[in-house]
Amino acid sequence: MEFDWNILRSGEQTIYRLRGLYENYGYRRFKMSKFEEYDLYIRNKDFLVSDRMITFTDARGVLMALKPDVTLSIVKNTREKEPGPRKVYYNETVYRTNKGDDTFQEIMQTGLECIGDLDLYHIYEVLSLAVQSLASISPDYVLDVSHMGLVSGFMEAAGVSREDYPTVLEAVREKNAAALRAFCREKGMSATVSALLEKLVSTYGPIEAVLAELAPLCVGGKKTREAWEELNSVCQLLKANGLGEKVCLDFSVEGGMDYYSGIVFRGFIKNLSAGVLSGGQYDKMVEKMGKRCGAIGFAIYLDELERLRPAQLPWDADVLVRYDDQTDLTALTGRMAELAAAGKKALARKEPGDLRVKETIDMRGGEQA
Repeated sequence: MEFDWNILRSGEQTIYRLRGLYENYGYRRFKMSKFEEYDLYIRNKDFLVSDRMITFTDARGVLMALKPDVTLSIVKNTREKEPGPRKVYYNETVYRTNKGDDTFQEIMQTGLECIGDLDLYHIYEVLSLAVQSLASISPDYVLDVSHMGLVSGFMEAAGVSREDYPTVLEAVREKNAAALRAFCREKGMSATVSALLEKLVSTYGPIEAVLAELAPLCVGGKKTREAWEELNSVCQLLKANGLGEKVCLDFSVEGGMDYYSGIVFRGFIKNLSAGVLSGGQYDKMVEKMGKRCGAIGFAIYLDELERLRPAQLPWDADVLVRYDDQTDLTALTGRMAELAAAGKKALARKEPGDLRVKETIDMRGGEQA
């Protein structure tokens, strides 16, 4: 019998498609417990979407938490100096509140992590898998990419102090040019410096075109030059493999500077206002957990995909089988088994209602039409 994908919900279909994609690139499934020690999360709470957690004390007297995140557990269970990067993917449920929401939600995620001695190829591979993941969900997608080296390099060049970084980053994240100009006036910055910072707000578009526009601004500082070169190299690899058309540069894609160190990105699908994919390089978080290696990965929020309306199928079933109190149940159950074995979706009903079916079999009154 041929498998009918229509019986799966949108998120379930995505899990099966992506599992094959990731395993083709050498990623292996990571399976974890539903909970971890609370201390793991509270020590890294700035890395989490929310620091609110469902906690309990286990039989040992240790405070545990239902997992609000998967990445921290993967890093915790990764040994340093493993031969080659550790490449894992996961399908896990996390438990957390979203920003501005006091209700805990059970959220299904799928994603992957690449941890170890990383080079440009590994960064490209994860970005390419992010693009391919979005494309497998919908042809109407965009992957917005930023680089913490460019963001911090522009702020250093403008003379922004470390304590003012959160103010600038908030304006950039909200694309609030007016707030950024007000900040520059308050700090007495020149028009030239103000224009440089405003590039962080106004810059958006196809990554290759925007990088060409930014090139003259990135040659002066080591940090901005290296970040530009890395982005440009990845861009050329994506383009060479036919994956760069829907990749844009957008500095409002921002990760915490205490955790993220390089490329960060976010994926969007048409008709969904919230991003469905989020990822980046989080070397600083790995270092904070006492491990000296690189790390990059992303997560896909499957609960967001359930908001997509599935295409309306023309039929509710292939076959409607009508029966009543006089119908021989042995004959009815046998006919239903035959239809299922033939790969047909069949419904047995006394009252059919408004069903749309291709064929009707009438077994009422003991008749077998």
